[in-house]
Amino acid sequence: MPLIIKNDQVIEDQWTLLSADAQLEDVLQTQQAIVPLTLWQQHKNQLKPIKPLGVWLDAHEVIEDLADDLTFFDVIALNFPAFTDGRHFSSARLLRERYAYTGEVRAIGDVLRDQLYFMQRCGFDAYVIRSDRCPHDALKSLTELSVSYQAAYDQNLPLYRRRSA
Repeated sequence: MPLIIKNDQVIEDQWTLLSADAQLEDVLQTQQAIVPLTLWQQHKNQLKPIKPLGVWLDAHEVIEDLADDLTFFDVIALNFPAFTDGRHFSSARLLRERYAYTGEVRAIGDVLRDQLYFMQRCGFDAYVIRSDRCPHDALKSLTELSVSYQAAYDQNLPLYRRRSA
């Protein structure tokens, strides 16, 4: 099983990420599947009873398309097709702050060590590191910075307000 970073530790991934062209039969034959958003939208009624279930969104897909269905998912994976594409940083914040999603928010795709700290500040709690990188090394990046200036999902007050309190 591949390794992922989840809740500040490296563990074996129990989930299976289905490809963008997966079919309903693929989900029915897979335990703990993370399905593409388009498959969920096409077969929502057949997939609702399946537990546990996850869904993944590509970079051009938006959380608002999934907002009414969040209670059906244990995992929401957000795909970063390139490390320079940061659209899903906002998606993670929306999930946590606007929609109060408490399940796992997972970063997948071109996820690198340098992004993890900032992803965590936006609400991610699981990361699938690019296959040519070491997840044990990437885990260290979550503790390398000890102070943040800005408010974010993980700290709702900026530094100047924390110091004055």
